[in-house]
Amino acid sequence: MKGPWESIACGREKGFQTQKLEKKVSHCQKRHTSKRSKIVRELISEVTGMIPYEKHMMDILKAGGNNTEKKMYKFAKKRLHSHKRALAKRDAIKELYAKMRRAHHHH
Repeated sequence: MKGPWESIACGREKGFQTQKLEKKVSHCQKRHTSKRSKIVRELISEVTGMIPYEKHMMDILKAGGNNTEKKMYKFAKKRLHSHKRALAKRDAIKELYAKMRRAHHHH
């Protein structure tokens, strides 16, 4: 015997009825980086240095002038395609610059 859904060609109930599978939470949706991967990333960035776009952001910061933060943010947003990531990157670069200046003053 055919079910009511099989005989209908269009509409919400069209087509063959299937069983819905439960979706598992994928790795990227967990939104948590482990301590190990954090350490590995820090080590890699320490060894390799800055990426060209990060260097450019640092240059914007060094140049100074008005709206440096906004310029840095806009540049980062263009490269990273995300408001949150751009803000985080801007703050990270500022922190790095401050650290470099502190280290330079102590010598």
